[in-house]
Amino acid sequence: MLRIPIIFLVFLSFFAGNINAQNQLQKAITQLANDADLKHAGFGFCVIDVNENKIIAAHNADLALIPASSLKVVTTATALGVLGADYQFKTTLEYDGNILPDGTLRGNLYIKGYGDPTLASHEMEGVKGFDELMQNFADAVKRAGIKSIEGYVVGDASFFETAATGRTWIWEDMGNYYAGGAHGLNIHENLYYLDFQQFSKLNQAPRATATRPHVPDMRFINELQSAGANSGDNAYIFGAPYTRTRYIRGTLPIGAGTFTIKGSLPEPAHFAAYHLAKTLEKNGIYTGMCVSSQRVFKENKNKKRRVIFTNTSPPLRNIVERANVKSVNLYCESLLKTMGAEKQGKGTTEAGLEVIKNYWTERGVDMSGFVMRDGSGLSPRNAVSTKHLAQIMRKVAKNPAIYKDFNASLSVAGKSGSLKNMLAGTGAAGNFRAKSGYMDKVRSYTGYVKSKSGKLMAFSIIVNNYSGGAGAMRKKMEKVMAAMAE
Repeated sequence: MLRIPIIFLVFLSFFAGNINAQNQLQKAITQLANDADLKHAGFGFCVIDVNENKIIAAHNADLALIPASSLKVVTTATALGVLGADYQFKTTLEYDGNILPDGTLRGNLYIKGYGDPTLASHEMEGVKGFDELMQNFADAVKRAGIKSIEGYVVGDASFFETAATGRTWIWEDMGNYYAGGAHGLNIHENLYYLDFQQFSKLNQAPRATATRPHVPDMRFINELQSAGANSGDNAYIFGAPYTRTRYIRGTLPIGAGTFTIKGSLPEPAHFAAYHLAKTLEKNGIYTGMCVSSQRVFKENKNKKRRVIFTNTSPPLRNIVERANVKSVNLYCESLLKTMGAEKQGKGTTEAGLEVIKNYWTERGVDMSGFVMRDGSGLSPRNAVSTKHLAQIMRKVAKNPAIYKDFNASLSVAGKSGSLKNMLAGTGAAGNFRAKSGYMDKVRSYTGYVKSKSGKLMAFSIIVNNYSGGAGAMRKKMEKVMAAMAE
């Protein structure tokens, strides 16, 4: 009788297992591609073996699609590579002119921003809250011996360009908290809370009662209506940066209490200067007018300044983690412009995009056909392929200086972030890390998964312009994700 070596039997079993897993994955891809809800859709998929640099499976891998927030992986990974995981933003308190013997500052007081997206954040761990930061600034002014200010209290946002929002962002987004854009001086995540008094009858207009923190000179034109008790937040705030008129449209649910939504600050630099002036006055320090950097007289811009206080952000690795897990647009837009400022001397979106393109081109990624308009994925004009994203993910995985911190920033299937309620009971649960993306008729996931055989794979899956609901499409995409882990 012929005896077959045990090691050969193990090899055959391993080989057969791999073939079976690939067949299951291909079957899941074909099933999704042929789904009726994708009849008029764009569907791209690419999964690459990280160690062997081999495409395991693909479907329309070179097709350029709108990635939504999956694009954040490109910005955050590049920032870790370009700026370093230990990079920290700073914000300084400065003055020009002279302090007279009686404590009068014959000059201006400045809050100088350097793009820190976490300044006075109410969400980021390890960050001073808004009131605490303002008091820290006031204490620094007192320590400097200043008792009154003859000049201005200035919010200086000149480290970045004045164009805060993306050029191709849509009107429906810009007045809302998630689309405040990135300024040279960001504060309180560039948002405010807007409280409404609910009413118990349908079609009545909920009444706006307060902004928190107070935003000076805001004018709200309220066109809201009341809807069913379980209808949720369907209110949108419309308004452009630097303007203080806001239209509020849509619906809020009926009720008897207070309902709160969030809007984007029209001008964070002015908001910061206003609240610093108010805090100084509470501390007995007289101040003059508060202004943003766009309103500073030209002759003041080049005056010599003295720094009296510096606030630093958490390290970049922590910022990247929140940017990806919570999908914070502000953080990614600030990272993009900061890379432009640090590497090209220009705090602009265009400079940051050039840094990103050069970074990955130098590392062997074919960037032809890669169209990136912003750092967060909010623009509907972004267009990248799943092959682009999978290749970049593979390069990250092969770079030990980036991979650990980047991988820790991704949501885990069945455990955290946007994947917390996904892939339960499958081999992907706890073994599948990704950044999700979602906007109207767009769903995407990009990240890593380990197969049962232990292979680490980089992948991306994007669907555009599908029919049916977003939840139903997610469930269909999950079948492909689960098959990757086999």
